[in-house]
Amino acid sequence: MSFNAILLEKDTTTGFSLRNINKEQLLAQEGDTLIEVLYSSINYKDALALTNKSPIVRQWPMVPGIDGVGKVVECNSGRYQQNDMVILNGWGCGETHWGCLAQYAYLKSDWLIPLPNNLTPYQAMVIGTAGYTAALCVKRIVDFGVRPEQGNILVTGASGGVGSIAVALLAKLGYQVTASTSKMNDNNYLNRLGAVNIIDSQTLKVAAKPLQKEQWSAVVDVVGSHTLANVCAQTQYGGIVACCGLAQGMDFPATVAPFILRGITLAGIDSVMASYDKRIAAWDLLAQHLDEEILVHIGNTITLAECVDTANKMIAGQIKGRFVVDVNQ
Repeated sequence: MSFNAILLEKDTTTGFSLRNINKEQLLAQEGDTLIEVLYSSINYKDALALTNKSPIVRQWPMVPGIDGVGKVVECNSGRYQQNDMVILNGWGCGETHWGCLAQYAYLKSDWLIPLPNNLTPYQAMVIGTAGYTAALCVKRIVDFGVRPEQGNILVTGASGGVGSIAVALLAKLGYQVTASTSKMNDNNYLNRLGAVNIIDSQTLKVAAKPLQKEQWSAVVDVVGSHTLANVCAQTQYGGIVACCGLAQGMDFPATVAPFILRGITLAGIDSVMASYDKRIAAWDLLAQHLDEEILVHIGNTITLAECVDTANKMIAGQIKGRFVVDVNQ
């Protein structure tokens, strides 16, 4: 058996190619479950790997793709049965283990969760790791006790994958959402997701005072750097900032003032190694509260051959929403 996959190689001119890979090469990977992949997606981490903008890949050669949904072909652990539909998010796939930008993947059954009954495989990849990460952020805010009547919640990077799902999910749960974006011509897109207010992200990207006007009951931040410092400085007394990204940078040029004078909480959100129970809870939240219309609005479909071009546009901040990869096209 052979199949199509994107293969990243360290010592080539282009760095990537669309290859025909045989089953023996795949099964040389560590794993216990063979999956026939139906769809994958392009996340920011995938884009960094595909464009070689950051040292994401740590073993070569590598099949990228931190997301996948597909049908179990065989499972040696006994955890899943043949034809079960399962989802992969994270676990180092596309970094240290071959991922799902391919027609087949060989994975560990412990990394997989069942596809929720009320989601199609395509819808699961419109959500993908970006949406699942957004759900982890939203659940952290809800579990922290933030209520809709306490005021606006800010979502940074709102036109991107995590931001789009976070806006839609928070709005569906009854929160007033302010969307921060660099794409001020995306107002219609963000309004349809449920954003009540839209602000220019440039206002958050420069150094500012360590304590600023209290504006947000909670924040979902995917940007980091000065943006994260500023939203912490603007969060209301006792509020929470769920931090899950570094699109602006890994640095955090802040002071302790918001934490010791306003008692805010900075909650780090990790989606890569989250426990099975956290994953199930996040996907249950998504399956319950994201309707088909919103997923159609957010989703775009591309082929394996279009992944690198899409990745370049994502890094350049030229796209919005989510990009689902039909690995069979």
